Amino acid sequence: MAFLIVLAALCFLMLAAYRGYSVILFAPIAALGAVLLTDPSLVAPMFTGLFMEKMVGFLKLYFPVFMLGAVFGKVIELSGFSKAIVASTIGLVGRSRAMLSIVLVCALLTYGGVSLFVVVFAVYPFAVELFRESNIPKRLIPGTIALGAFTFTMDSLPGTPQIQNIIPTAFFGTTAWAAPWLGSLGALFILVVGMLYLESRRRKAAAAGEGYGDNLINEPAPFDGSKLAHPLIALLPLVLVGVANLVFTHVIPRLYGHTQSFVPAVIGNPPPVVQEVSKIAAIWAVEGALLLGILCVLLFAWRPVTRHFAEGSKAAVSGALLASMNTASEYGFGAVIAALPGFRVVADALRAVPNPLVNEAVSVTSLAGITGSASGGMSIALAAMADTFVQNAKAAGIPMDVLHRVAAMASGGMDTLPHNGAVITLLAVTGLTHRQSYRDVFAVTLIKTAAVFVVIGWFYLTGWV
Repeated sequence: MAFLIVLAALCFLMLAAYRGYSVILFAPIAALGAVLLTDPSLVAPMFTGLFMEKMVGFLKLYFPVFMLGAVFGKVIELSGFSKAIVASTIGLVGRSRAMLSIVLVCALLTYGGVSLFVVVFAVYPFAVELFRESNIPKRLIPGTIALGAFTFTMDSLPGTPQIQNIIPTAFFGTTAWAAPWLGSLGALFILVVGMLYLESRRRKAAAAGEGYGDNLINEPAPFDGSKLAHPLIALLPLVLVGVANLVFTHVIPRLYGHTQSFVPAVIGNPPPVVQEVSKIAAIWAVEGALLLGILCVLLFAWRPVTRHFAEGSKAAVSGALLASMNTASEYGFGAVIAALPGFRVVADALRAVPNPLVNEAVSVTSLAGITGSASGGMSIALAAMADTFVQNAKAAGIPMDVLHRVAAMASGGMDTLPHNGAVITLLAVTGLTHRQSYRDVFAVTLIKTAAVFVVIGWFYLTGWV
């Protein structure tokens, strides 16, 4: 019964998200409905003490990233830089490779350390320009961005600084470069199969005479300047964000040390506020990099940006608020579901899978799917079962690097179900619905999940690490 309650809450939220209802409203309803059916006396305490605690904690950490990412994307749009990059891209690769161009731009940003949420805001104006110029249906944009930002550069390629590739290091004593051959093989599989799928969808739409589309929402305003910037100048803010993020990630901990403290008031004797820099340095790095990117755009395109900045910034902030609240509500939902007895039933059942690597992959991707979070699901799975994974792997002669890579890749598989915060953010930013575009996002999810088992099979066949 406990398991059925968890399953019902998950299905209810996925259905609500797919039908277009607000996740901000229905995530707490789904979570607290599950608590009500489990222990009615815990509804209020779990709402305030767990759901709201986790939701507000997420916003405290990540809302500035969402806001700065949205503003960065907006100034890129208003400056005409997106149109300049698109024009040069079409000239270089041709209209038929528009999707590949967007995938590669997303991949470069995420592999450079830019948060995938920021990538959605930053790349969307480019994607609109490129798809419109190439007359590709807008409904294919979410699947294209998902392939570039949510898959192989998030957790497959060795060395990626995304959190999904960092979490396993604490459990297995590995580094971000664990299992480079297996990770690269998985990344190549995802990119090739994903592009084949997206291109087949584009060709099918073209054969049916479907173009970019009409009566669409959240469309970037067309650039009204008379002259486009040089492509290298237009690319500079994107490059600057990636490089600055990498530099700040290393410099900030050295500059501030392990912790920083300050007294929050000059009257009375309040206790000092202690900030653990190691836990926040990566977020500060992204925020600083985005500020530099915004300033870079203003430096080269002051007039076209400031002409419409008042209205444009309002739209950007509104989008950031919606996207961050959607994701934060999902975070709260996942925390409540993970605290229910039914969740332990799921975790215990997953232990029964006999093969060590398959057990790990199925456990991590299942819990990521239930919680709607790759990092959240993986953290829960490894916290509960890492010792078992390590023990079974040692008995089978499996290196810890392989455990790391399988866990990281599996976390980004079924996490992108309809209720996933990144998926909802992506659809909100692009102005599309689950009905219009989730099919392609889900197909990318299946390809990503299959890649984990391709990597496992290749390891057993060749012993590559």
